[in-house]
Amino acid sequence: MGLLFESDGTPYVMWGDNKIKLEKTPITEEFYVNKAKTELRETKENVEIGLRDLRELLKREANLVVPIDDDEFLLKFLRPSKFYAESAFKKIQAYYKFRLTHKDYCRDLYPSAVRLAFDHSVVSILSPRDQHGRRIMFVESGERWNPRHVPLREVFRGVQLGLESAMVEPRTQVCGVSVILELKGLSFSQIMQFTPSFAKMVVDWIQDCIPIRLKGVHIVNQPYIFNMLFAIFKPFLREKLRSRIFFHGTDRKSLLNHIDGDALVQRVGGSLPDDGISGEVMWTMMHHYEESFRRAASYGYITNNNNK
Repeated sequence: MGLLFESDGTPYVMWGDNKIKLEKTPITEEFYVNKAKTELRETKENVEIGLRDLRELLKREANLVVPIDDDEFLLKFLRPSKFYAESAFKKIQAYYKFRLTHKDYCRDLYPSAVRLAFDHSVVSILSPRDQHGRRIMFVESGERWNPRHVPLREVFRGVQLGLESAMVEPRTQVCGVSVILELKGLSFSQIMQFTPSFAKMVVDWIQDCIPIRLKGVHIVNQPYIFNMLFAIFKPFLREKLRSRIFFHGTDRKSLLNHIDGDALVQRVGGSLPDDGISGEVMWTMMHHYEESFRRAASYGYITNNNNK
């Protein structure tokens, strides 16, 4: 399954009858317009006020370099904050302070520097949207993940890059993302890769920093020893995120109660062929946008004044 290109140069791939690509165009479809209005308060007036007020807040934030005049950039934070400028501003602060605090995990977040997790197809976010318009991120955390080939650090960097690509899509900003963690064959040696400090970092990132509407984390095919791994993360979970974590085991119907089979591969109960879009193809598609990723990676707090 190879990469194809639209007449304007936009890369895409066909998966069955589905054309999969990064959807960066503005929202026009009634489904998304109505969802944005009813769930996110997205009206012309609220958009204008939100953009204006967020710009004013950002102008006063010393040492933060972001494209303050770029509406698309600001909307990436305003939509999941329901157009409350103060909330969006706090999300921007948290997002870039996280990058400053965790440089080893966050530096050089662009495709040419983040490849391992995709070469080994550990992370994928290219599939049809589900019935709610959500993107599906699929993370291989069990037998298909070999930490010797793809260290945990590179898995997290791959997840970050995958979600970075989803964050620029207006439809994903509105509808959100669901994550599926495939844990078949999870081993004790894999669990030993995780530490409480890593777990806290990831949970903090999800709960406080990333401007994504995370609508569900679906854990499938988990063995009994997964309880050891979940125990590392559990102390850091607040109720909102904890309530969106679903444990399905091998119960295919349980997962299908949340996500239509049209957006899932056959091995987790869906109708899509298991030999889907490889991580390599996904990486090639993202690499098409290398310059955009590099530009996004250049934003943040400068550190020559009190290391703010």
